[in-house]
Amino acid sequence: MISGRTLWTSAHAGWTSAHARWTKALLCLVMACCAVSARSAQRDIYPPPERASADLAAALSMAAATHKRVIVDFGGNWCTDCHVLDLYFHDAANEPLLESGYLLVHVNIGRLNENLDIAARYQIPLDRGVPALAVLGEHGDLLYSQKTGEFEAMRGMKSSAVTDFLVHWRPPT
Repeated sequence: MISGRTLWTSAHAGWTSAHARWTKALLCLVMACCAVSARSAQRDIYPPPERASADLAAALSMAAATHKRVIVDFGGNWCTDCHVLDLYFHDAANEPLLESGYLLVHVNIGRLNENLDIAARYQIPLDRGVPALAVLGEHGDLLYSQKTGEFEAMRGMKSSAVTDFLVHWRPPT
């Protein structure tokens, strides 16, 4: 014999299960919309590939005049880790370090098929992944070249890794 309480409990369990399925579906839909929105809101940080040589020349000229170092950031607008690195460069802890001692030049490598000559000049092995960084002295001399993809997995790194990098390579005072 089934009591009224048993029927209500069974009906309530069915309703709870249906409610949970709808909630889960709605949550998945909202998350998907947020992901699309975040991707579309991502700004282009790498200029067109054909600007790389001119941007680099201008930065080297300014570095000589201001006694700053040049960070050459190789990557592409499609690269999530490149966007994370750029966010870390410009966060509250790192932006003052960046602004006081460096000029940042973004070099667009397309789909690993653009500006390969510039990457080779600064000994950047693009097959190790991007973002990849080189640090140049105020007169254009190569001080550091990322050889092992140190920043290739920025999504799993903290901003403090960028802080350590900037502190290590900052110009002498």
